[in-house]
Amino acid sequence: MATSKFRAQPTWTDVKAKLAGFNRLGLLHLIQDLYAAHKDNRTFLHARFRLGQDVLAPYKEALHRWLWPDPLRNQDPSVVKAKQAISSYKKAVGDLSGIANLMVFYCECAVGFCSDIGYQDEDYFNALVRIFEQALKTIARLPIDDRNVLITRLDKVRFISHDLGYGVGDDLDSLLERHVGD
Repeated sequence: MATSKFRAQPTWTDVKAKLAGFNRLGLLHLIQDLYAAHKDNRTFLHARFRLGQDVLAPYKEALHRWLWPDPLRNQDPSVVKAKQAISSYKKAVGDLSGIANLMVFYCECAVGFCSDIGYQDEDYFNALVRIFEQALKTIARLPIDDRNVLITRLDKVRFISHDLGYGVGDDLDSLLERHVGD
């Protein structure tokens, strides 16, 4: 009895083997079909090729949607989906400055939402603290001239966070002191 070598799930190796048979025009048509198929594909390609005036805009829109949802539309926050926006940008471009900007924007949205509507969720706060620290670590890797604006924005986040409770403000104070100092 012959055994089948088909896998339940195709892998990148399978796709790559199929792509090897494409010519330039065939690849362009495939990419055009992917571009037309889903908004995320368009966003990825625009970011990868740095097309448009602000390649961070769609990622910021996603962060804002998931971190500062509209309660009148019965929208819920989602830390996971917000983090996915940053991850998607990393995969598309990987530009350290853009990643740092998105992380700072994440913190601004999260603290703004909590402050605006009085949202009190320990997991949400813990995620804010983790992203705040990741932002500081990422900012430290940027050229010195690019750091000050982002640190100033994080300092505003830290200041607002003192009204949230759960020790968030104290945590952000400690992180800012540890990573930036005076």
